[in-house]
Amino acid sequence: MVASNIEIEVVYALPQRQELVRLHLPDGATVRDAVIASGLLGKYPDIEIDGPNKLGIFAKLVKADTVLRDRDRVEIYRPLIADPKAVRKKRADEGKVMKKGGGAIDAA
Repeated sequence: MVASNIEIEVVYALPQRQELVRLHLPDGATVRDAVIASGLLGKYPDIEIDGPNKLGIFAKLVKADTVLRDRDRVEIYRPLIADPKAVRKKRADEGKVMKKGGGAIDAA
């Protein structure tokens, strides 16, 4: 019996560019296997599979032990610099402050 292979991509987006690696892996390979085989861990030591970096397949978060299917696109996400909820709350609070005490509008 011949072992079948799957073709996948591993992507890591940086602020100025995107790294994309195409791989052929044995059927049954996991997301972790793909990230390791991509060589991106050696190239970018800030990537931590079990650390702050989340992993996904076609923009859907998955765990590192998720089994891949043929033509999957594994995505390595960088940690967020700021919490989007906190940023929205801050903007909303600043908007409220700016609206308070508004004077009368001059009619020309």
